Formats: sequence, C-alpha cells, structure tokens
Amino acid sequence: MSFKSFAAKIFANIIAKKTAQWAGDPLGTQERVFKKLLQTAKTTKFGKDHDFEGIRSHADFVAKVPIRDYEELKPYIEQVVAGNRDILWPGTPIYFAKTSGTTSGAKYIPITKTSIKHQVDASRNAILSYIHETGNASFVDGKMIFLQGSPELTEKNGIKLGRLSGISAHYVPNYLQRNRLPSWETNCIDDWETKVDAIVEETIDQDMTVIAGIPSWVQMYFEKLNTRSGRKVGELFKNFQLFIYGGVNYEPYRAKFEDLIGRKVDSIELFPASEGFFAYQDSQKEKGMLLLLNSGIFYEFVKADEFFEENPVRITLKDVELHVNYVMIISTDAGLWAYNLGDTVRFISLEPYKIVVSGRVKHFISAFGEHVIAKEVEEAMQRAIAETDAQVNEFTVAPQITTETGELPYHEWLIEFQKEPSDMPRFITILDAALQEQNSYYYDLIAGSILQTLKITPIKQGGFLEYMKSIGKLGGQNKVQRLSNDRKVADVLVEYKA
Repeated sequence: MSFKSFAAKIFANIIAKKTAQWAGDPLGTQERVFKKLLQTAKTTKFGKDHDFEGIRSHADFVAKVPIRDYEELKPYIEQVVAGNRDILWPGTPIYFAKTSGTTSGAKYIPITKTSIKHQVDASRNAILSYIHETGNASFVDGKMIFLQGSPELTEKNGIKLGRLSGISAHYVPNYLQRNRLPSWETNCIDDWETKVDAIVEETIDQDMTVIAGIPSWVQMYFEKLNTRSGRKVGELFKNFQLFIYGGVNYEPYRAKFEDLIGRKVDSIELFPASEGFFAYQDSQKEKGMLLLLNSGIFYEFVKADEFFEENPVRITLKDVELHVNYVMIISTDAGLWAYNLGDTVRFISLEPYKIVVSGRVKHFISAFGEHVIAKEVEEAMQRAIAETDAQVNEFTVAPQITTETGELPYHEWLIEFQKEPSDMPRFITILDAALQEQNSYYYDLIAGSILQTLKITPIKQGGFLEYMKSIGKLGGQNKVQRLSNDRKVADVLVEYKA
C-alpha cells in the first residue's frame, strides 16, 4: 500500500466521523445553518429589504422572503454583477458561475469564498466516503480525469467569471495535481469534439483509475477510445475502478457503459450545481444520495403537484415524507434566498436523509393531465433495455397532439439506438407498460382511449450530438432535455431521424 492510499484511508475515517455527527442531528444541523445564514446577511441590502433582523422562525422567513427563481432574483444579482457590495451576501462574490439561461441569455450565479469551499469539500468527501465504505484506496495512485469545461476565466467588474467545472479545476489539491489529466492546455480547448480527441491522445496510454463527467459526454470519450485502440476501455485501462458522475441519471446509460468498458466498475453519483453542492452517493450498497445538511445551505421543499398553486406550502426537513416528489428550494452562503433551483427530488430515506433527483419542475409531460416526470421515463427505459437486446445511446420524450384524422394523440419517444431491439413491438410494449405502472394518470388515459400507446422515432447514430452542436450546447455541463411538454426539442430532433 502506498503512503498516499494509506493517508487517504485515515482521512476517510476522519471525514466519516464528522459526517456521522451532523447526519445524526439533521434538524439541529439545519437550524444552525438557518440562523447563521440570516445572522451573516442581516446587514446586506437583501437582508434589510426583507427584515432579517425580525425573522425568528421558519414561519417568519416564509412570510418575509418569497420563493424566487433566477429571473425574479435578477434585480439583486444585477447589482452584484455591477460591482456593488453587500447586496445578497457581505462583500462581493469571488466568482460568477456563468450558465445558460432559458429566458434571458446568460445567468450569473454568485460564488463566495465560503460556498466554493463547501463545493470543493463535498467533491472530496464523496470520494472519501467511498474509500471509507469499501476500503479501496488504491485508485488514488493512478491517473484521474474529469471531463469539464475550460478552466480559463474572464473578469466582470473585478470578479472572475467562468463555468462551474472550470472554476472547480482551480481547486484540485496539490497532492492530486500529478495524477490529474488532461493537461491544462487541452482543458482550455473550446471546441468539444477537438477537446475530446486531444484527451484521447493524452490518456490512451496512461494508467487511468478514475474517470468523471456527465455520462453522455463520457460515453463520447469512451467510444473514441474504442475506435482509436480497437479495445474495450477496461482492457485499455486495466486499473480503471471508479466512474464519478452527476447531472443526469446514469441508469439509462449503464448497460451501454458496461459494454464499452467490458466489465462493471463502481460508480459515485453527485448532485452539484452552480448554486451549490447538495448531495452525494455515500454507499455502494444502498440507492440514493446523502443530502448535505452542513454545507451552508438551508433547504425547503414544496410538493411538486402543488408548486404552481397561488400559495404552495413550504416545509422544512422535519416535515418531508418518503417517495413524494418535491421542488427543492435553497438559501445559501452565496446569497441565494428561497431560491427555486428548478430540480425536483424524492426522499428514499429519512434516517439519514437521502434523496434521488426526479427531474426538473419545468420538464414534464402533462399535455393530457398525466404529469409524467423524468424519473418515470428513465425507469421505463431502464426496464425495456434490461428485458430486451436493445442498446440505447440517448433519448427524449414529447407529446404528439397533432395526429392524422381519427388517430389518438400519443407520447413520441425519440431514441438513438446503438442497437435496435430485434423485436421492436415487444420493446414498445415493455416501455409503455412500465410507464403505465408508474403513473396512474397515464394508465387511465391509455385505458380510456384518450391516448394511444407510445410511438418511437429512431434517431440516426450521432443525431443527438449533432442536435446539441446545432444549439451550441455540445459537451461540458450541458445535458439533453429528457422530456418536455411541447414540441420545441422534438420538432428539431426529427430532422436527424434514422
């Protein structure tokens, strides 16, 4: 055992004990975070505008601080972007994480000195948690890669600006710098396809033990490795042990990954965003991610099916229930207050509090009242793949309302197959039945002849990559929208029909 792996095990035990302390007192931990956030920001413009001095309870907070999304918080953020101090948080942020906005162009998410530390610590602790549970630390001696955005930063009114993954690249600890790939120069390449080709060249003869990134883009890297070497990734990297991912559900990709790798490898799911790092998978034996309660974030939850009502009920951790779909609302040490992140989660454990990400509050299909969410279509796809010989690269789902005369409307699944099922009707039957089992509204619509069984539109090989490239979202932290309530994505994707 090397000194580095020995030290990693000791550090993992220390972090495990600290995690057990706050996880063992979840409500007390969240109450302390709540009070500290309010106390720290009470003299800011936002704190004065919302009478933080007068807030004594969560009920007070609900009464004084409404839920806001980015657009609604934007008047305050614009003051921060302009260089003004003490607006949302004392002083000014040290970074803006620039993300793609859907309604008004770029979004500038503030990152403070304390919030970036929590981001970095959470990434580290996810790996240490894995080491503590499995006893495996040998991978720390090999090479590691995270497929990420460019680490090059610009400035806006004295504040550094970049993508979150690029900002995070500046915080790789010194003891891992020698293990880290690709090179700085390669990481700075803007064109994603050129960048992945360069990464392949740099890594193909290395001892890669850890690979991390959004599954769809790591898949692209693996396919290029296969093409370049003529070998499975697991043969190429004999000591490849751990895949770390976030951003999308890995399960629809798992079968394809295992085929590309040639064997199974352990995986760790993360739940990071520009707005904060919320959870990570802390067990290889149990599903779900541990909600991080001691990381400068106070959580509130609203039932997803009530969210668009006039005054939806906001609850704290103590009142959440298992298996209910919630919109997650956050207040953070970067100055986001009662902020609607847009993600929906379900609790699968309350001791400790563990979640799964179920989708986006705006990403659903309810053109006929069915309210189908991402979790449901992903689990249906997972079952159809498991029970047939199909291999799927990517997919999205949309309603089709405009049909031929006399034909019922339906859900259209646009699927890029690596290998089409030998029995397509059976594949469709399994897919549709799995969705009906999960969603009683969808079942009722099918049974009542309001909808017909789903239809599949095969997309050509590489079609989704071409689509993402056409909208300027190839690579990095960008993800394919899993489903939508309109035809905006589907009507463009059909141009790439197989």
